[in-house]
Amino acid sequence: MSQFGAISHNLQRDVPLAKYTAARLGGPAEWFFRAREAADYDRLNDIVMAAWADDVPVRVLGKGSNVLISDKGVPGLVVVDQVSQIDYQAGEADTWQVQASAGTGLIVLARGCQQRGIAGMSWAVGVPGTVGGAIVNNAGAHGDDMAASQPTVIALEHERGLVTYTPETLEFAYRSSTFKHRDDKRFLVRQAMLTLPAGDPMAIKAQMDEFNAYRVRTQPPGASLGSIFKNPPGDYAGRLIEVSGLKGHTIGGVQVSPVHANFIVNLGTGTASNYYDLIRYVQQAVSHQQGVQLELEIELLGLW
Repeated sequence: MSQFGAISHNLQRDVPLAKYTAARLGGPAEWFFRAREAADYDRLNDIVMAAWADDVPVRVLGKGSNVLISDKGVPGLVVVDQVSQIDYQAGEADTWQVQASAGTGLIVLARGCQQRGIAGMSWAVGVPGTVGGAIVNNAGAHGDDMAASQPTVIALEHERGLVTYTPETLEFAYRSSTFKHRDDKRFLVRQAMLTLPAGDPMAIKAQMDEFNAYRVRTQPPGASLGSIFKNPPGDYAGRLIEVSGLKGHTIGGVQVSPVHANFIVNLGTGTASNYYDLIRYVQQAVSHQQGVQLELEIELLGLW
């Protein structure tokens, strides 16, 4: 029996993924594993390695805030990593070493840092992602990002096992890292060690409150994937979409947000196909009217 075949009887089949994504869209996973407890941490390594050994594709979802999953579903194994472990250690020269598992929510991490007087993660207080996804995508907000935390990352890889990446080898760029565009997707971020400065808890909280208030003022409520397009150099995707007259444009049950044009919201009856069609419509309209080709910040996952 194959390695994956030996463990697959413990996995779920044909699990709908919509409830695991921020936009509440998407078809089923062929195979599905949800890691929630500390005991699942090592088990997840074994399951993923077995899948890779048998050429079963593996995709990982954290909070599902930056992926659009096809209505047709996702072949192979989909993992939802919700194992949340954080260790805070005071370092030298008013710094902290914060170790977080990949499934840790960014909001949980940001609040935990604030309570201990650790600065540098305030930007993440309104970001509905996980540490693993934030590393891969170099997530950021308010002029800050994961790269600024100088992370050392441990990743599981198909042929090399557990591999350590330094801030230099992570090759961070705007919304990108060494993981982002790898042809071989057989890797799994497992944990990150962040080097963060000490700060005043009340000052950090005040900054976080300000960021949250800004998010409420400027970002739409409801089911969306966050920012859809990367900001082109020297401009903003939202501005380009707005001046192209696309705010409020609707296809099926999804809409370009009237609040912030770089958000597309599921109005409740939308499909992933509606979402994708609206993305393509916006790209074509902005290219035609503004001469700019918008690049996706989200990832398309599954059969399109």
